[in-house]
Amino acid sequence: MPIPQIKPWLPQNAAPSLCFTNANLIDVKKGEVTSNSSILIENGTISRVLLNSNPSHDQLDKVTSIDLQGNYICPGLIDCHVHLTANAGQTTMRDLFAAHPNSIAYRTVWNAKQMLLRGFTTARDTGGADYSLREAIAEGLVPGPRLFVAGKALSQTGGHGDLRAAYQGEEFKCCGGHAPGFARVCDGVPAALEAARDELRQGVDFLKIMVGGGVASPNDPLDMLQFTPEEIKAITGTAKQMGKIVTAHAYTVEAIRHAIDNGVMAIEHANFIDAETAKLCAEKGISVTPTLSTYKGMSEPPYEEFLPPDGRVKNKRVLDSGVAALKILRDSGVNVCYGTDLLAGMHVLQGEEFTIRSAVLSPIEILKSATINGAKLLGMQHQLGQLEKGFIADLLILDANPLYDITVLSRVRSQCQAILKDGRVVYSNLSGLIPDAVYT
Repeated sequence: MPIPQIKPWLPQNAAPSLCFTNANLIDVKKGEVTSNSSILIENGTISRVLLNSNPSHDQLDKVTSIDLQGNYICPGLIDCHVHLTANAGQTTMRDLFAAHPNSIAYRTVWNAKQMLLRGFTTARDTGGADYSLREAIAEGLVPGPRLFVAGKALSQTGGHGDLRAAYQGEEFKCCGGHAPGFARVCDGVPAALEAARDELRQGVDFLKIMVGGGVASPNDPLDMLQFTPEEIKAITGTAKQMGKIVTAHAYTVEAIRHAIDNGVMAIEHANFIDAETAKLCAEKGISVTPTLSTYKGMSEPPYEEFLPPDGRVKNKRVLDSGVAALKILRDSGVNVCYGTDLLAGMHVLQGEEFTIRSAVLSPIEILKSATINGAKLLGMQHQLGQLEKGFIADLLILDANPLYDITVLSRVRSQCQAILKDGRVVYSNLSGLIPDAVYT
């Protein structure tokens, strides 16, 4: 007779003990590849790394050993700006969250699995996903990347998170953050405090605020400043009391400075940043996550009319300036992270960010942004982003070297031989390496 369980979806087996031999290991920190090497995985973590050598037969007792025959092992990828709940099924920005909440939830489950199969084993959701999705993935109920969530972003009335059309009044205002969407609206210090505390109460990993104009929102020009200094300080102070940081949506120099002068510790987008402001970010230890693939996606078929006409004008402005901003950030020594910010059916373009960035950045700079830089932003620099003993076993096994051609990572579906998350096999095209029951 079966025994009832409190959470029957939890994995019933431990992560397997695996050893990959004859591999090319990618050291992201040094930007080097070490050939004829091995990596041993036990209990979901990397237990040994053997450089230029392979273990003896005795060391492989009770371990599944896979000869990689020169394939490359890369740390799992980290996307630091996603919106998992903004999924496919709608054709315009206005209709993005028009589906029934249950439909949005089911589509999000599909979206999460596809993101994992693109090699992104960790993602930072900057508006929309909540603790329930994060926990469902962590418990194995939903296949997807390890999630760090902001819950609902905080916006002032008429700010980037207020998606109401001009004719829609108070009755359409996002109330308490409970309706589907990216954000919740709060005005004044008391309301800002309440919203920040409420998101923290719901178990978010960080807070996000809108401090400047946006492309997708209907009422705010790109150079608009949002929230007062007092409102921002109330939010950042509340987050600090809980040991959390605040990140800010900001394109312009003025918006970026408005954010960091009032306690924000991370910036999203930064398309119009200048060298002086980038240097200030570097000095203050502020990470920046550019997101260029979304602007490209919204400018090309079949999503060239995803935005309303005024949004398309704004989209062109930020697209044209984004690549130059990458070089400014790199030259200033900023911790630059990989982000995509994709919406609707554009999520399939997640790997295109590698190609876009390759116009001005080297392969190792781009790979760092999607591994160790992202891990630093998440406070996981001692657990994620490297092939080191004691690190979580998130791995991609590739048939080509991304340090030679970074666009390999935009073709993960065709050039990835296996994906592992927490030491469990998500996908495998290798003989003898069987996907874990959690993912089948």
